[in-house]
Amino acid sequence: MVKRKTDRQRLINKIDSLEDNEVRDLLEYVSMMESSVHKPASRSPREDELIALLAEAHENKRARQAFEWEVVRRRAERRATTPSTRT
Repeated sequence: MVKRKTDRQRLINKIDSLEDNEVRDLLEYVSMMESSVHKPASRSPREDELIALLAEAHENKRARQAFEWEVVRRRAERRATTPSTRT
């Protein structure tokens, strides 16, 4: 049975065939990948624009308004059901 090379072995062979400047470039790339994994992903300005656009959409404005009305209704309901201490 023929043993196939593992990915790690293939990578080692490819690295061995690189020139010194290519190895440096590869190391820089690996360090960039490592740093991006450890940092929380920040939103791009394009994503912020999309979120702002969606927030201003007519449906979202109506949903916010309905939510605010529901809050006011519940607050008024609570006031009506609690006994008044004033006489």
